[in-house]
Amino acid sequence: MLFTNDQMKEYNEKGFIFVPNILAKKEVVFILNENQINSYVQDTTLRSSDSLGNITKIALWNYPPENVYGNIARSHKVVDRAEEILGGEVYHWHSKMNIKEPRTGGAWEWHQDYGYWYNNNCLTPDLISCMIAINPSTIENGCLQILVGSHKLGRINHGQVAGQMGADIIRVKEAEKMYPKFHVELNPGDAIFFHSNLLHSSVPTLSDNPRQILVCCFNKKENSPFGADIKGNHPKY
Repeated sequence: MLFTNDQMKEYNEKGFIFVPNILAKKEVVFILNENQINSYVQDTTLRSSDSLGNITKIALWNYPPENVYGNIARSHKVVDRAEEILGGEVYHWHSKMNIKEPRTGGAWEWHQDYGYWYNNNCLTPDLISCMIAINPSTIENGCLQILVGSHKLGRINHGQVAGQMGADIIRVKEAEKMYPKFHVELNPGDAIFFHSNLLHSSVPTLSDNPRQILVCCFNKKENSPFGADIKGNHPKY
């Protein structure tokens, strides 16, 4: 077992697990260099604007590529932990590199990952995300915020919120009264695995330091989309 019984109990209660140093320092440095020079991230980058016009760049791919990003998504240290949490075989759902530039990096509204993925015909929320810090992730540069234990709410309807797809704002406001907000500050190489129904968001980058994170997402084998994927952009098992 990679996690203790206490860690699994904590995951079920809070909706997330921390894994420090899931990447070695040299792996982090390699990714930072790749982000600067490798055209793969540049070729797959989309831009998202928040309500204030700040921009967040996100490079997203549904199949793990034959490079460092794909190697990490296929690695035992990531996949085996995802399988242990979900209790069975998983497969790669998608990965992304999220980059917030200094002073201009945008916000992400409160949302659940399953709030998006439900429409890809995944019957259950048996999906998980592993978010890995590539440089320091701090409050000042717009780190992840979560509502601890909010995965217990189940799926919330999502729609347009401040120009993005976000969770029903009325329910989010009620959830904020019940579940404590926690800022996920991470050192380079640290990771957090979190439930697909956990409410999370981030604020704009206010510092002179960028924020770069790699997120690898997995779906349980038995949860492969049924029928035709109405969005047609996520893989079946």
